[in-house]
Amino acid sequence: MRCLYCFQPISRPWRFTDLLTFSPASPSLCSDCQASFVRISDCHCLRCYKEGEADICEDCSDWEARGREVAHQALYHYNEAMRAFFSRYKFLGDYALAQVFAPDLRELLQKEKEWTLVGIPTSPATYKERGFNQVTALLDAAGLAHKEVLTKMDSAKQSSKNRTQRLASQQVFAVKDSVDLPTKILLCDDIYTTGATLQLAKEALLEAGVAHVRSLSLCR
Repeated sequence: MRCLYCFQPISRPWRFTDLLTFSPASPSLCSDCQASFVRISDCHCLRCYKEGEADICEDCSDWEARGREVAHQALYHYNEAMRAFFSRYKFLGDYALAQVFAPDLRELLQKEKEWTLVGIPTSPATYKERGFNQVTALLDAAGLAHKEVLTKMDSAKQSSKNRTQRLASQQVFAVKDSVDLPTKILLCDDIYTTGATLQLAKEALLEAGVAHVRSLSLCR
């Protein structure tokens, strides 16, 4: 077997359960690649999981001062290794890399049975350019059921904006016509930077009558 990210061979001893099922639980990453992606530690913001914050970070305090609740969870710190990953996966369109973090997402999200997973949509122009939605592709790779509830209008990409522009973003999301809205929605995104994207999506859902909205991202 080979690492999904660097393609180097991965050696792993067979276990007794593997012999019974003839299907070893293969790791997706080699030890070097796994070590380069850093999980968020126990010392993180209580609202958004920003690494190194013991209480509530300044970003979340600003959101709450504006009357916006933050209830977010993230798995990985957005470091240089993660930046390089998204350069390949998201911007160069390496769809196969959706499998890299599938075990982590599956382990976490399969426990959220009371919540309906909703991936942040891409705009029509972005979807046409990229050929896939990078968020729902992560969920599909993990074998997680999700529902298409939102649409997104064409706008400037968040990655092309600075912090001030992100926070000043206007509403680009809308709830699909005639969609059956669940009571509890867990919004899923790939990267949490300022929280502006998720706040806009959450606003659209709450205005449409959804009672409870939380969010999660692969990295923060």
